[in-house]
Amino acid sequence: MSDILNVTGSNYTDAGNDALTGSASALNTGALRRKYNFGDKVSELSLAQDPFFRFVSMVSKKPTDDPSFKFTEKRESYTKRYAYVINHGNNTATTDQDAGGHDDTGIVINANDDGAGDTIYLEVAGDYLSNGNKRKAYGQTPTALAATGTKPEFFFPGQLLKVPVCDAQNSANGQSTTDYMVVKIEQVIGAAAETLDLKCEVVKGVDAGKFFMGEPSDALLQGSQEGLEPYRCYITGTAFSKGSGYPETWQDQPYLTATGQTQIFKTSCVMDNTDRATVLKYEGNEWARIWKQKLIEHKWDIESALLFGSQSSDHNTTQGAVDFISTYGNSFSLDVATKTQDDFLDDMSAMLDPRYNNAASTVFFCSTAVYNWMHKLSGYFRNNVESSANYRADFSLAGKKKVFGIDITTISTVYGDMNIARNVHLDGTNVKMMGINMKYCAYRPLVGNGINRDTGIYVGVQTLENSGVDRRVDQILTEAGMEWCCPETHALWK
Repeated sequence: MSDILNVTGSNYTDAGNDALTGSASALNTGALRRKYNFGDKVSELSLAQDPFFRFVSMVSKKPTDDPSFKFTEKRESYTKRYAYVINHGNNTATTDQDAGGHDDTGIVINANDDGAGDTIYLEVAGDYLSNGNKRKAYGQTPTALAATGTKPEFFFPGQLLKVPVCDAQNSANGQSTTDYMVVKIEQVIGAAAETLDLKCEVVKGVDAGKFFMGEPSDALLQGSQEGLEPYRCYITGTAFSKGSGYPETWQDQPYLTATGQTQIFKTSCVMDNTDRATVLKYEGNEWARIWKQKLIEHKWDIESALLFGSQSSDHNTTQGAVDFISTYGNSFSLDVATKTQDDFLDDMSAMLDPRYNNAASTVFFCSTAVYNWMHKLSGYFRNNVESSANYRADFSLAGKKKVFGIDITTISTVYGDMNIARNVHLDGTNVKMMGINMKYCAYRPLVGNGINRDTGIYVGVQTLENSGVDRRVDQILTEAGMEWCCPETHALWK
């Protein structure tokens, strides 16, 4: 009798007979009558799998009706009307050329050319492509001075030009400006293929013995725009006499076109009808569980592709963020062991130059190590530097929030608030952080003729011979691409 009541033991683990054969059942039924106090639910780990894909699909979705689509980049010219003085003339009709053609060590200003009312000739060159007003981004190979397509076409008579000068010959490219001339352009003369000679009258002169800055070195050309500013001559308006008539003008070409490619993502689910009709413990419908898991797996794959993909029409692949920004955008270095707040703010200054980038819509996606580093920096400042409301640090943790289900940390800097999201897809890669202006990138699912390929379900039925069992193969299909515009507004830290 005691054995019959011992339901906690192993005597009845496999109790029961097969109704057809009469033999012991192979199904393990567990200890008879014992519940083990099983709950109705199972704990499930909720992961932030796809922060970048979630952002672009929520705020930057622009359907396309062609799998190979084109888009246009537009860059305004009003902030780029600058040039470099590479030679100047000594009251002659043409610019004096030194033996090397250009002077990259600084050019002494002749005593007859430095006073108001004097006539001076300046040879000027540009460093960006006028077709599309395309300048180089930080860390990218720069366009050489006077390279093909860089002629400064925007000069015409009547303009005033601010020309920086320094005290000594700028042989080491380390001299800073100490004054500036203002000249009025009287005539524009074609010089070499990509440079111009400007005949000018000095409006604001400088002291005798001053030097023009000369050409910036290759190292400066590869650096930030801020480092090149001391060398640039900017238009500072126009000046005409009364009744002088209609002036000359110029027309820029601010547009460049590029091509994008959609990519087909497929995730397969396989289930037979017997398993679909079987009710299980915890999650009774195994098909529903697998379907949910495959949706998450599908998004995980899209996130990875939108980050690390490389565009190819042969393989039908779209261009990912890392590939695009590392090729065309701003590229900085970041070693959390040696990078300081000052270094990082220099990077931010280069990226967020208001003449080229309005980053109000930028989201910074970073690896776990950098996510921790940012919080450590902001925590250190808040705890050790900020002494009162009147003496606060400008690099501090401002708060946290959720955007589209993604945890966003807001860190205040002198260049505005940084919205930072951790992205585990970047862990273990050479990419530490990406700053992506969401205004200039888009997720482009293929939609046309009433068919939406953003998320499509393809159902196939396979009948196994001699079994009479149907197996359903459901494929979650997404056909989407990325559009990238204005690469100077995006940045990547390695």
